[in-house]
Amino acid sequence: MTEEPDDTGSPTYGPTALATPANFVTVARILATPVFVLLIANGDPSWVTFTVGFVIGMSDFADGWLARRQGATRSGAFLDPLADKVLVLGGMFALVANGQFHWLPVAVIAVRELAISAYRSRAGRRGITVPATKMAKWKTFVQLWSIGFAVIPPIASSVHWIATSTLWLAVALTLQTGVSYLAGARRVAQSQLKEDL
Repeated sequence: MTEEPDDTGSPTYGPTALATPANFVTVARILATPVFVLLIANGDPSWVTFTVGFVIGMSDFADGWLARRQGATRSGAFLDPLADKVLVLGGMFALVANGQFHWLPVAVIAVRELAISAYRSRAGRRGITVPATKMAKWKTFVQLWSIGFAVIPPIASSVHWIATSTLWLAVALTLQTGVSYLAGARRVAQSQLKEDL
């Protein structure tokens, strides 16, 4: 989807805008995530829990569509991956708490996500930005479906290995994209340093 320009040929919102429709959707996703986490932690797998999580997860496509249509912002670039991490880690921690997920794969994912977020924040302060790759998008997609499979009643009760296998696939993608991100950030930093000389 391409950006929709206004009458002057510019995006509706500039890169420094805060109060944008895309950001409102992203913030709503963050605020709704605790409801999903509590449903997982305090109840058995159910279609209600799955539906709530599915709606929250699909809102990511809505804010992305709005950002492309009306103009991407720096605040959106920060909030969108934050919302994804809150949803993924909140859901996975709840599944560890109720015994559906083992702590080890979730810990690996959590450490990677937090480490890359800290690195991205540090690099951003130095003016280094590396856009998310398509593989990173797939990583988040697989992470979310590992949670989704774990709260679908027929899968959770009879074929829970589907959720577990998806979780380990998410671990592999999480590590692979983490390495790729660090390599990409290093290339960008070296390129920028050469340009500054």
